[in-house]
Amino acid sequence: MLLRGLSWLVAFQLAGTALNVLFFPVIPGPIIGLVLLFIYLMLRGGVNESLNEAAASLLRYLPLLLVPPAIGVMAHMDDIKADFWAIIGALVISLLVSMVFIGWLMQTLINRQARNKGKL
Repeated sequence: MLLRGLSWLVAFQLAGTALNVLFFPVIPGPIIGLVLLFIYLMLRGGVNESLNEAAASLLRYLPLLLVPPAIGVMAHMDDIKADFWAIIGALVISLLVSMVFIGWLMQTLINRQARNKGKL
């Protein structure tokens, strides 16, 4: 069961990489593969047992993926200190842009929901 689920995950990643190479060079292949997997699961209506088992077994090792970035931050602390204000500025600007966009999106969705309730 585990091998079947891992095969599905690899197949979607390969499909995403193929689409990346052929049509969407800006978007990473694994991200395209995740979107394809999401669409597949939405159309299917749920997750089968083998895919669930494969995802659960990979999820156990997720903290290991966070170790290299943490070590990179510690190893390059001098570079981070040198560009501290630029990093803070970029984070603040991205936060403000994100908050404005999310506010606009929420308002748009609330208005759409109110219009749909009025039609019913």
